[in-house]
Amino acid sequence: MNHLDALRATVGAAQVLTGADAQAYAVDWRERYRGIPLAVVRPATTGEVAAVVRQCAQARIPVVPQGGNTGLCGGATPDDSGRAVILSLQRLNRIRGIDADNETMQVEAGCILQSVQQAARDAGRLFPLSLAAEGSCTIGGNLATNAGGTQVLRYGNMRELTLGLEVVTAQGDVWHGLRALRKDNTGYDVRDLFIGSEGTLGVITAATLKLYPLPVAQCTALLALDSIEHAVTLLGRARVGLGAALTGFELMAGYCLQQVVRCFPQQPLPFNGPSASLPWYALLELSDSESEAHARARFEAVVGEAIEAGCVQDAVIAESIAQSHALWHLRESIPLAEKESGKSIKHDISVPVSRMADFVRTTNAALDEAFPGIQQVIFGHLGDGNLHYNVARGTDWTEGRLLARQEEISALVHDRVHKVGGSISAEHGIGQLKRDVLPHYKDAVEMALMHRIKAALDPQGIMNPGKLLA
Repeated sequence: MNHLDALRATVGAAQVLTGADAQAYAVDWRERYRGIPLAVVRPATTGEVAAVVRQCAQARIPVVPQGGNTGLCGGATPDDSGRAVILSLQRLNRIRGIDADNETMQVEAGCILQSVQQAARDAGRLFPLSLAAEGSCTIGGNLATNAGGTQVLRYGNMRELTLGLEVVTAQGDVWHGLRALRKDNTGYDVRDLFIGSEGTLGVITAATLKLYPLPVAQCTALLALDSIEHAVTLLGRARVGLGAALTGFELMAGYCLQQVVRCFPQQPLPFNGPSASLPWYALLELSDSESEAHARARFEAVVGEAIEAGCVQDAVIAESIAQSHALWHLRESIPLAEKESGKSIKHDISVPVSRMADFVRTTNAALDEAFPGIQQVIFGHLGDGNLHYNVARGTDWTEGRLLARQEEISALVHDRVHKVGGSISAEHGIGQLKRDVLPHYKDAVEMALMHRIKAALDPQGIMNPGKLLA
């Protein structure tokens, strides 16, 4: 029996895709990376995942775990050797249980994030991870990249939202680590090794996630700003005035929202006159546990004081859930408008908030001097210091010419990030995109420790080779 026949015997012939049937899995969402898989294997249970990995380990077949395939760094795309198996987790999509008293839920890796959010709401609880791809990304992918999204300011990344994991190791063993405990000091925290490891150490098949009470009321506002310095000042005011109730603080360059309006005319900006063409906008959200009136009073007080102080030039406060959704939809449409406008050079960076304004101003100037005519596309989660500092072709560059200068442009951005004590990857991971430059910005001892962990847990090097570590 050959390798493909053995895999078919394990998961069923219909769940082993080859040739043209496998092509949709072999290209990333941005269409920047394309590979040639031996096959796409779609197991439906943890036992089947373990059996597939055991077979691959015995035959030394590389395994590329894949969830919703919405990643931005090529972390779920195979190489072009034709040797690797793409292990799709999409059929592991069951919510195994919700424990409302313990504020936890147990879900499989292939569950769509939006489905997990809805299941939590149906149980009267909140699962707070929220990001633009939530309708198609999966929990396994969120865990593999330690996803953040728009509410990290209040609730943290996936690492902070996860209590336990079930993992298939590189040898095909199953680690049953689905503990639902908030305190468990019984040795090394193996869970955190796998979260953020991008499938290079093993395959996450299920997780125990934290839940929270549903907020009684939420307030959302889009604020127009004349400088990024005022955005940082506004964040400080919002933190003082709203405390832990501040659950979202998104920063968007005016260009980003104008691009959304150009690509999607059905989504107009809610401003008129000069306020519709300011250089920066902030999207704020408050989640209150007391009442609608209490939430509104606190929110309006903070926004009103910011306007009086000159930090905010104009403000639109949502008067309904529909209006709140419309404001968030503007923010979430920025990546879609980017894709509609052509390929860009993406940077997912984190910088201390105190250094943010200076970083953006000086890096913009350095890019404009070195690459005249390019267009910075800047948006992200200012509340936790994470910006998507992207570079597009503007009107003077062709797409091909821009991408040909990617290494130079990224080096300029990343060097400046490193200089201010930041990170070249905040929430998207490393994948193939940043694999080769990671050692330049990571402490040498830390890199050596990462290689030792990889060698210890995956000595054959079959788990997602070519990603994260060179």
